Amino acid sequence: MKSIAALQAVVTATPFDGEPSDAELDAIETEMPLIQADIALLDAQIMTIDRTPSELDHQRIRRARRRVLAARRELANRSADVSLSGGAA
Repeated sequence: MKSIAALQAVVTATPFDGEPSDAELDAIETEMPLIQADIALLDAQIMTIDRTPSELDHQRIRRARRRVLAARRELANRSADVSLSGGAA
């Protein structure tokens, strides 16, 4: 029978302190406008779950969808600019 004690050191070699790294925090900060736009869209959709949406509700949902698309476009353009500017000098 093979012992797994030798493998345990590999699995637990790097202790997890429960906090995100600086790179993860930067990524969250970069994506925050998209996260907020997604939350606004969900809020608009949740408000209409138990009732028939009015014209104002439809407008609110359309506006929130446009914000999500704009935030996604901005994030994609920003990441494309970063990858293009990272080339050879």
